[in-house]
Amino acid sequence: MQRSRRSRAGVESPDRDDTSRLFQLGILFKGIDGGLELVGGLLLLFLSPAALSGIVFFFISGELREDPTDLVANLILHSTQTVIHSRTLASAFLLLHGITKLLLVAALVSNRLWSYPAAIVVFTGFTTYQVYQLIHQPSLFLEIVTLLDIIVVLLIVAQYRHVRLARRCDS
Repeated sequence: MQRSRRSRAGVESPDRDDTSRLFQLGILFKGIDGGLELVGGLLLLFLSPAALSGIVFFFISGELREDPTDLVANLILHSTQTVIHSRTLASAFLLLHGITKLLLVAALVSNRLWSYPAAIVVFTGFTTYQVYQLIHQPSLFLEIVTLLDIIVVLLIVAQYRHVRLARRCDS
């Protein structure tokens, strides 16, 4: 049996509350992701390749001492070296993604109506690019991130419908 979204008194149903909480969690995820991309882009831009390698090695060295064949640690080490070699392009990419995500998250949090369709289009574009990357270079990590991004886009769509309906009812 499906629960209704709104009772006759106009009170939100538990289903709506759950979707709203998931939306907030998804937006938090996007905000953290954007912040990490911004920091990563700035680090790539301002630190030397040796300093970047040293930072990464500092964080994964304990894991590599325990298990020199650790898949995740070696993947991070290899990926970092690849990114460092193309650091100007990678820095620009990360800065653009990070700033864009943070601006859209701020607009969504402040409930700007224009931000919902903008976020849907932009995040869908980013996700489409990730799918393209997955086709050419499979990665479990990117598959998980892409799945989470698809879920976040669907949550934004649901929240946008709810916000538009609520604004129509208030008018």
